[in-house]
Amino acid sequence: MSSSAEEQGVVVAVPEPPRGNRSRYAFACAILASMTSIILGYDIGVMSGAAIFIKDDLKLSDVQLEILMGILNIYSLIGSGAAGRTSDWLGRRYTIVLAGAFFFCGALLMGFATNYPFIMVGRFVAGIGVGYAMMIAPVYTAEVAPASSRGFLSSFPEIFINIGILLGYVSNYFFSKLPEHLGWRFMLGVGAVPSVFLAIGVLAMPESPRWLVLQGRLGDAFKVLDKTSNTKEEAISRLNDIKRATGIPDDMTDDVIVVPNKKSAGKGVWKDLLVRPTPSVRHILIACLGIHFAQQASGIDAVVLYSPTIFSKAGLKSKNDQLLATVAVGVVKTLFIVVGTCVVDRFGRRALLLTSMGGMFISLTALGTSLTVIDRNPGQTLKWAIGLSVTTVMSFVATFSIGAGPVTWVYCSEIFPVRLRAQGASLGVMLNRLMSGIIGMTFLSLSKGLTIGGAFLLFAGVSAAAWVFFFTFLPETRGVALEEMESLFGSYSANKKNNVMSKDREVADEQ
Repeated sequence: MSSSAEEQGVVVAVPEPPRGNRSRYAFACAILASMTSIILGYDIGVMSGAAIFIKDDLKLSDVQLEILMGILNIYSLIGSGAAGRTSDWLGRRYTIVLAGAFFFCGALLMGFATNYPFIMVGRFVAGIGVGYAMMIAPVYTAEVAPASSRGFLSSFPEIFINIGILLGYVSNYFFSKLPEHLGWRFMLGVGAVPSVFLAIGVLAMPESPRWLVLQGRLGDAFKVLDKTSNTKEEAISRLNDIKRATGIPDDMTDDVIVVPNKKSAGKGVWKDLLVRPTPSVRHILIACLGIHFAQQASGIDAVVLYSPTIFSKAGLKSKNDQLLATVAVGVVKTLFIVVGTCVVDRFGRRALLLTSMGGMFISLTALGTSLTVIDRNPGQTLKWAIGLSVTTVMSFVATFSIGAGPVTWVYCSEIFPVRLRAQGASLGVMLNRLMSGIIGMTFLSLSKGLTIGGAFLLFAGVSAAAWVFFFTFLPETRGVALEEMESLFGSYSANKKNNVMSKDREVADEQ
């Protein structure tokens, strides 16, 4: 970065690489950051089928099985809580490496487990990695990506989670052919392999430009921005926006500077988030926590973790059929995540969230009704109810994946001010994992207490309430620069804010 050129306000004419080269560089960064999500998804998905064999091999009760299934997400609270401070201290890139190390150790421990306590230790270690990965991957991607493609690239972690879940389901199917005591160990242990490739791949990643600015490394930040922006002018503009957002004066243009009132280690952030937030920050925090709560409380992990059990209740009796149907769930989930990712920057975050949650409500209502009919007619083969149950499981994961799945991570990784982003995002991830753990650890008991159909009707009610929350509180963020995001919040009226922003954009277009 040329300090003298910036001081004079001169843009040096440098031959520009083709736009595609720069897009490919940002694309590659998002791919590498999202590698942690494949491992995360595999750890979640593989337990769905492995649990069938673990229960028989280790002679577990339903309560022990529930705890084993859901405890990963409770353990992940440790990683989520530490991820914000760690990423501000080590940087976003090396926090990703740390997540990979936890995944590697956890997978090996689970693969070699000989009893229930041993496998729980492995789940604990892997859970910490889950907490780190779920916070850092979307934050890193959002901070590297230009505004024009931020939604698309920030959806990558969710795509890769679903690819990982699908690979876990496929692993279940193929390793199920092995003897029972070996099959589930191979299912869990093979998850260590991708962690090695992650550690190698991260060496090719640049550090987040926003983290570099917080460290006073303006020259390094500009190099990253120049590689990920469509033009050099855009890179300069993004750098200036980040400097203003972090309180760095415009006249400080050296490659390395001392940041005034530097708070890169996260000092004072929790006070600004929780104790004395501004109206905008309070609204942002409510939006982040609300969207994370709704994503998990609507029951997606009940389907992801207990698909074989649900299909068994729906009338599929053989383990092979249950695992094949579960693989189909993974395929549908992954395909529709890709669809949602491709349209998030075209239709916007808000429209996809509302469409998704509406579809989830309809699917859950139909699923709960069909399972209730089957449950109340024991001994009868109701083909229409069985078909409706399987179909609505697929439609539920499809509608979830087109909006609530990817957009939750995109939205929450982009709305916080830069100094609060890591810790703010980590709070959302902690609530997400807490709700996921609660659902995973209580679904079997809930389905016994309310019946399995009643459990899904409860999830349908949560989806309806979430739709009202999204419509009322969440403004559209598509195309807004990260440093301008805070201006959208504070009124607690999404429609009002969207109207104001639309008028502002019309005025800007006319000028």
